Amino acid sequence: MGSPRAALAELLAGNRRFVSGQPIHGHDVTAAAAAASGDQQPYAVLLGCIDSRVPLEAIFDQTFGSICVIRTGGHVLDRAVLGSIEYVVGQLGVPLVVVLGHERCGAVASTVDTLCGGRSPGGSLAHLVEQIAPAVTEVGVDDPRVHPLAIRRHVLRTVRALRADALLAAPVAAGRLAVVGALYDLATGEVALLET
Repeated sequence: MGSPRAALAELLAGNRRFVSGQPIHGHDVTAAAAAASGDQQPYAVLLGCIDSRVPLEAIFDQTFGSICVIRTGGHVLDRAVLGSIEYVVGQLGVPLVVVLGHERCGAVASTVDTLCGGRSPGGSLAHLVEQIAPAVTEVGVDDPRVHPLAIRRHVLRTVRALRADALLAAPVAAGRLAVVGALYDLATGEVALLET
């Protein structure tokens, strides 16, 4: 799975199997399947949200060892997330990073509520809101479609940040790495790529 294009094609084929109800990996989550997976040879790293309705290995119909998954509230980047992605790309040679947003994201909803005059969350949840706020502000809190538009915008902002990362920019420029954004539809199970 050497090229970014081949990696993306394989990932999207897995999503089509998931949507059609014809997974080849998704139901074998036994210890025996894990043991049979052999060495770690992932072809993609997925950065998604912690939402329990968005299990990344399942919606892309992937088996043990095929993808690396990172999940944070609203797929917010921090140093640990960036370091993890840099490791997977630099040390394991993964050619694809996918930032996956999803509709009805609670982290984006909290950010919209905060910016509309709601009470600011305390603790580290405030960090998530601060990181998502620029996307909401770009859309405009008064826009009636602020929530779905801010989700898209936040995905695209995350993609741009990853492409500009000091250790990822060179492989992106050389065509060895693709960083793409996508949205997951909770109703249909389909993943749609976003134009960047």
